[in-house]
Amino acid sequence: MCGIFGIVTDKEQPLGPILIEAAQRLTYRGYDSVGAATISGATIDLRKDAGRVEEVAERYNFAEMTGARGITQLRWATFGNPSQINAQPHLDSDGDLVGAHNGNVVNNVELRQAFMAEGMTVRSENDGESCVHAVERYLDRGLDFIPAIQGAYQDLQGDYAFVIGRVDDDKLYAFKKGSGLVVGIGEGFTCVSSDLPSILPLTRKVIRLEDGEIVTLWADRVELHSAEDGQLIERQPETITETMASVQKEGYDHFMLKEIHEQPVVARELLHRLDGDPDLVDQVVSKIADARNVYFIGCGTSYHACLAGAIYTAQLAGKAVIPVIAPQFAPQYGNTVTDKDVGIFVSQSGETKDVLNALEIAQAREMMCFSMANVIGSTLTRKTEAWLPLVCGYEISVPATKTFTNQVISFLYLAAKLGGVEDLDFAQLPDLMEETIRVTDPQVQALVPKINAWDDTYALGYGATYPFALESALKLKEITYAHCEGMLSTEFKHGPLSAVTDGFPVLFLAGPEDVPLIISGINEVTCRGGEAIAIGQADERLRINASDMVTIPDSNSAFAPLLAVLPLQLLSYYMAVARGYDPDFPRNLSKTLTVD
Repeated sequence: MCGIFGIVTDKEQPLGPILIEAAQRLTYRGYDSVGAATISGATIDLRKDAGRVEEVAERYNFAEMTGARGITQLRWATFGNPSQINAQPHLDSDGDLVGAHNGNVVNNVELRQAFMAEGMTVRSENDGESCVHAVERYLDRGLDFIPAIQGAYQDLQGDYAFVIGRVDDDKLYAFKKGSGLVVGIGEGFTCVSSDLPSILPLTRKVIRLEDGEIVTLWADRVELHSAEDGQLIERQPETITETMASVQKEGYDHFMLKEIHEQPVVARELLHRLDGDPDLVDQVVSKIADARNVYFIGCGTSYHACLAGAIYTAQLAGKAVIPVIAPQFAPQYGNTVTDKDVGIFVSQSGETKDVLNALEIAQAREMMCFSMANVIGSTLTRKTEAWLPLVCGYEISVPATKTFTNQVISFLYLAAKLGGVEDLDFAQLPDLMEETIRVTDPQVQALVPKINAWDDTYALGYGATYPFALESALKLKEITYAHCEGMLSTEFKHGPLSAVTDGFPVLFLAGPEDVPLIISGINEVTCRGGEAIAIGQADERLRINASDMVTIPDSNSAFAPLLAVLPLQLLSYYMAVARGYDPDFPRNLSKTLTVD
């Protein structure tokens, strides 16, 4: 979720304030460290560290930095822990080049080993440094800068954007493969950034780069080349007229819709992070394996992720886990836990008071405590033995979407590791999520008029889909203000079935192995005149029994429940909009609950 910004000016000047402001405008992407570099003649001034922009900028006096070219970067840890040495920008072996990237270079470990074998000075574990050395490698072979970048582009695998500069040069260079990159053109300067918010205060004249393109920036002009063959690319700049708020939404009407669509991206970032830190994963998995009792503790959406995690852990690893709503932990289990038990405490913000209260009780009884949170440096991450980052960037909309799915993916990943399950292809999951959002969006929009007429409904699931039914119901309640109760489909006949009348909508989340049982529940609704809406993989049995169906892509029994929640996030969003409500900021709710 990192962010980069670079600027080239027509004269030596104080660049520190410009770099600080650009970094601040990128903070919504999420980050754990910040750095800045300025180039003045033959000198590179590099200052960086882990921490927030304002804190690091003050500690290292970014404001005094001067030069004609500058780079700043916000880093969200993937390769290498948050630290000064892993913070970006990075230097090459001789200190003549400085660069920073946004994204993930998935062959980072192999590249670092190769660079060290070639005699380069590798100072960090970070893949941003690998980008610098990838260019250095070809410059040292006598190539000019554009051909050197072409070589580096072929060597660097993954999705990234990168900006680099050299001493005694009047240019910056940048190129992209998968991650965003935008060029700004102003009076006496040009600039480049991960996205528009850091550029628009300076200029509204921009050029958007495509994958496989290199841009050279002088103070008075820019030039685009193909990374494939070096050919010049002609593209005219465009003028941005949108407000800053709409730019941050990247064309979406609301942050919630943007964040729903970001879920495949952040899932991919998370899996890179988990694959890249096996020591952390092994530490958590080994403690869970040896524990007497294991507890997953959270509130609201995070509790639903805990419940899903408990089911996955039982199904894939044969290990029983106790999912607990955080305020209930103390009265129900506070006097029973010991140092033989393990807990994972889950909070989007890392500041949820109910979760911190439960953590305090658990630590007082010497329970081994891990955490899962999205905000680096939050109280929860600082107070636990180790923490699993959610790698979602900022989630601005109050209703959690991408933090929920990444919580679930983290639990599923741990369960697979604990159970030694090797046939789950996690690399396919982000693509399946992307396809699910694409194919179900029109299906969901077609259902909105039918469901939106009601102020009461139910979301039902069974087995692994049960937690996702609870989460779907919560989303509908949060932003449509309609009542939706999530429950086990088998419990519906034990009372709530009496609510069904003609046209009454009931949502059924169907796992691929649970179709016969779900069909039984569907027919209990339809024979009483209700509308049974199934969400699941294509199955003729569901199609002919349900009143309507939202069809998700085929996957497996582990991935399908997670995919099924995505169209129901969309349903909540579209219903809220149809009712005239702002889904980003529902009444009475807060993103971070810091009170009991």
